Amino acid sequence: MKDQNILLEVKNLVTEFQTEDEVVKAVNNISFTLNRGETIGVVGESGSGKSVTSLSVMRLIPDPPGRITGGEIIFHKENGEKIDLTKASEVEMRGLRGNDIAMIFQEPMTSLNPVYTCGNQVAEAIILHQKVSKNEAKKKTIALFKQVELPRPEAMFDAYPHQISGGQKQRVMIAMAMSCQPKILIADEPTTALDVTVQNTILHLMNQLQREQDMGILFITHDLGVIAELADKVVVMYKGKIVEQGSVWDVFSSPRHPYTKGLLACRPPMNKRLHWLPTIKDFMQFDVEGDLQEVDKSVEQVVSKLLISKEERRKRHKAMYAHEPVLKVKGLRTYFPLEKNIFGNVTKVVKAVDDVTFDVYPGETLGLVGESGCGKTTLGRTILRLVNNNGGQIIYNGIDLGTLSSKELRNYRKDMQIVFQDPYSSLNPRLTVGEAIMEPMRVHNILSSEEEQMNRVVELLVRVNMGKEHFYRYPHEFSGGQRQRICIARALALNPQFIICDESVSALDVSVQAQVLNLLNELRDEFNFTYIFISHDLSVVKFMADRMIVMNQGKIEEMGDADEIYNNPQSDYTKGLINAIPKGELADIKAVQASKQKNLVVE
Repeated sequence: MKDQNILLEVKNLVTEFQTEDEVVKAVNNISFTLNRGETIGVVGESGSGKSVTSLSVMRLIPDPPGRITGGEIIFHKENGEKIDLTKASEVEMRGLRGNDIAMIFQEPMTSLNPVYTCGNQVAEAIILHQKVSKNEAKKKTIALFKQVELPRPEAMFDAYPHQISGGQKQRVMIAMAMSCQPKILIADEPTTALDVTVQNTILHLMNQLQREQDMGILFITHDLGVIAELADKVVVMYKGKIVEQGSVWDVFSSPRHPYTKGLLACRPPMNKRLHWLPTIKDFMQFDVEGDLQEVDKSVEQVVSKLLISKEERRKRHKAMYAHEPVLKVKGLRTYFPLEKNIFGNVTKVVKAVDDVTFDVYPGETLGLVGESGCGKTTLGRTILRLVNNNGGQIIYNGIDLGTLSSKELRNYRKDMQIVFQDPYSSLNPRLTVGEAIMEPMRVHNILSSEEEQMNRVVELLVRVNMGKEHFYRYPHEFSGGQRQRICIARALALNPQFIICDESVSALDVSVQAQVLNLLNELRDEFNFTYIFISHDLSVVKFMADRMIVMNQGKIEEMGDADEIYNNPQSDYTKGLINAIPKGELADIKAVQASKQKNLVVE
């Protein structure tokens, strides 16, 4: 009977990639079992091997340079037949993919074909596997769109991927994956760049679909908070190996491996104030030969030494708010045309920023939080005059920026910098890292010679925990976290006093995110920077911010001390944002597990 519950057995799996210099074991001798109706959360940093594991199961490893060189992946069919996917032919795999084993990829925009409508892409999978007519496939697709709670399902059928939001694209991908009622669903970072509210909806949706179809889910993420909400078991991967696995309760309540402790500790806590976030290095140290030397510390021991007292925070705020604001935003409005009449006159607008007023003080970090489309990014870009406003004032150090000419504004751009969400697209791929950081220094005539500028770039690279040897490398040679550090170094090149961080850590692993957030706080204390920190992740904003602004549909929903807003939210919108955060606390895990057991009993 026990064997009948098994869906997938991964036994001693090895997947290798051949590089110019060496063979890299991306997955190195891992084993786990997935049962019907069970969710396994696979966690680890970028490069840990979790995505390669999922691609190995789907047999989508590009050969060359990669190939499965050892182990078995046994898929148990409903009729009792067992298939070793490592030995299955391509024809057999095409029959299994989508039909029995489906996958939701990390980035829906690159997974959906931009030249076909969303509906046609889902219908195509249904026609291929279920051998039904086009009309029948369309009916099934629209029914799936309703099931995944897409608004206006009939209109969505005819919409192209670029016409819908990120959360909606992800739901289209879920509908496509669910179209043939697979036995196994592999979800590879499906909620990484989504708002917490959209993420929460998608997690509940996956739970519901799993219950209805008794499906096994392999959920891959770097966020242990999400795992706590969704999974039954956890597999922790590090450098291609499984370092720990067990039930969600066991791993969260008593993690054994130092790497697991590090992953748990580096998430921004909601119920504490810390000087800085713990990182993996607080739990893992290596000897000269690179072997792991375990550090015998609990998460509580490390976190307890980093706490900020209420008195410390009160003193900092009293000193900071005694100064005049460095930035005053008064009645700011930024509208975008939505419709025009035949004469070219605008008849309908989107009020992206609608009568927004606030101050920012020297040395303060002001958090700006809200869902996608709430206007927070447009507000940040309007403040920097990267987007023209339709009304209101932006007063920086007593100067109304709206009255300045382009030439006059250029001088102020040295003082006001931005770190964008996607570090890769904000760096020129043809420029070396050194050239990219030097470029704004040349434009603004910072330092008198190229040698001085190069020396300054090296100083900045070292300051953001990079090396001078990185000067001549190109952006594609770095990880996401390293590229974000390079963007921070470029922002620092002009000695600014005011920096806007626009979703600057949203796509990073929690461990890398912790390092970047710590770096930003160190730089603020060292150079007395003033930040506006924009994010859809309220837990990150709460860790970073002194005060917080919650935006909704272009307006300020709530504004005040970050701790006060979290502990005592006034608006229903803010309460919804806070409730949607996957907290990963033991009490929450116990409640989730109890709810799952209750559902099992009812069914």
